[in-house]
Amino acid sequence: MGVTNSNKVISTDRIACDGSLRVTLALTAAPDILTNPTDIVLALDRSGSMAGEPLANVKLGAKTFIDIIEKATGGSGQIGSGSRIGVVSFATSATDDTQLITSVDALKAAVDALSSGGSTNHADAFAKATQLFDPMSGNARVIVMFTDGNTTTGAPPAPVAAAARAQGIIIYCIGLIGSDGLDVNALNEWATDPDASHVAVTPDAADLEALFAELAANISKTGATDIVINEVLSADFAITSLNPPTRGSASTLDSHTIRWTIPALGVTDSESAVLEFFVRHTGQEPGEKLVNESIEYTDAEGNLVVFPKPKVTVDCDVVVQPDPCPVPVDLVAEGCKDTVLVDMGDVYLESQGRILQLDVTVKNVCPGKRVALAAILTEVDENGMEYQRGMKVMTLPAHNAPACRDVRVKCIKFVVPEDLDVSGGSPVSLCNPRNFKARFLANVIDTDYRCCESPITE
Repeated sequence: MGVTNSNKVISTDRIACDGSLRVTLALTAAPDILTNPTDIVLALDRSGSMAGEPLANVKLGAKTFIDIIEKATGGSGQIGSGSRIGVVSFATSATDDTQLITSVDALKAAVDALSSGGSTNHADAFAKATQLFDPMSGNARVIVMFTDGNTTTGAPPAPVAAAARAQGIIIYCIGLIGSDGLDVNALNEWATDPDASHVAVTPDAADLEALFAELAANISKTGATDIVINEVLSADFAITSLNPPTRGSASTLDSHTIRWTIPALGVTDSESAVLEFFVRHTGQEPGEKLVNESIEYTDAEGNLVVFPKPKVTVDCDVVVQPDPCPVPVDLVAEGCKDTVLVDMGDVYLESQGRILQLDVTVKNVCPGKRVALAAILTEVDENGMEYQRGMKVMTLPAHNAPACRDVRVKCIKFVVPEDLDVSGGSPVSLCNPRNFKARFLANVIDTDYRCCESPITE
């Protein structure tokens, strides 16, 4: 069968600006179907949410899968070498659209006849698919479950899937994130372990044909040997730690690159391999970002392996700097000179004193709302009396983040003259400690509030 599944998942879909996450790479490989005949049941979702493009793409994917198995088994209009395929479809209940048969035309006709409508009964789909297998057959047994939504009717599906796995049936799940959502944790629970190598999920119906094709295309291979995987992270991420893989060995080539090698996988029996590593976001900009820049796979058998490209949303504080820094003057110190004389222009004395530079974070600022921020500085004498030393009022521009977030305001500057020192130092000098208090007031400027209009009287 070659590499029957490849997957890449991340532990979370949202992190802070300097946050970390776990990345899991997984592969499953199995022996050649020509010498290890396999019975495969395609369990296909035809509930109401599949109407239109999703069902059309599932039909393309299922028929592509059938074509590839036909070619892999040496058949001509037939599934050959002792393997068979069956089709079960499900909505409010499940239907045996075919038994385990070898006729390619009959299988495709059953797929083409599917129409959408009804609820989603996964338990009945697993039960009907399991019943198609002959317990007296020596063939390997595989269920390929496709669905685009959550269970809405019937018994809980997890115990039915568990009973199938207990009989030695391998379960793969392909999920489309449909209009009603998709519980990926449920797919992980139904599928054969490890989850990462037996579950593939996409938000795009156009990807379904490729997912079905990848699973089927690798069936003609005899496991995989001399596997090399090179994973390169995006520039905004760095590797922080690497766990030993369950098969083979892995090492970091630099802070962005991992190489994983496996001598052999799935040559004599179905096997899975998993590699986990941890990465940290090192960039400064927020947004939705690809975790990896590229991932390359090679093996001696030429298996076609494509890993998903997970994205994570990075939340960074919005930073506002209301006071610009002084304009710098460029200068060049040439080599082989002991001294450099540069005219730096004019500098105007603002005050004899010190500069206090304050930073503050305004919490939970919602998108599209400007904020008025006041910074009030006082100095405290030895008796606890406060004296005004300045107030600044500024407008923080609105942000366009998808949700409320913190806004970091940096570099609010106050010049405090030394001749106003009341902190108690004597004599007054630049080195005396001074005691200050800073207060901040913040209020949203933009609001939808409107006064009720007065009734019109004559």
